[in-house]
Amino acid sequence: MLKAKDIMTKEVISVKKDAPIFEAVELLAKNNITGIPVVEDDMTLVGVITEKDVLRLLYASKDAENKTVNDFMTQPAVHFDEDESLPDICDCLINNPFRRVPVTSNGKVVGIISRPDLIEYILQLRHESAGITTKSE
Repeated sequence: MLKAKDIMTKEVISVKKDAPIFEAVELLAKNNITGIPVVEDDMTLVGVITEKDVLRLLYASKDAENKTVNDFMTQPAVHFDEDESLPDICDCLINNPFRRVPVTSNGKVVGIISRPDLIEYILQLRHESAGITTKSE
């Protein structure tokens, strides 16, 4: 059975918890992503910052410019080990509102899996299956 490490995106955009909140907002917008793992310098996962989290900026006082990711992030972060099965990750994304989950190895971020990653994998399976069917006809 395939595992998280088999389809995860390995080049992960991440942010530190002491980064200015607007740095995270810019990363979300610039990269057209819905969430970013929040990490320590050694890539240890400490939380996530999502579109939903930063929407609270609309209600923030004038000192929002002085706020950090730590003031808005969700913690602890739901995450999966790189050896976790894809059905377990899929179940999580079906039953929760978030769209992506960090993938870790020994608590350190090594990848991320999003709903689109799983959809691409489902299509890949279908195409492979169709290819096998076509060849045997």
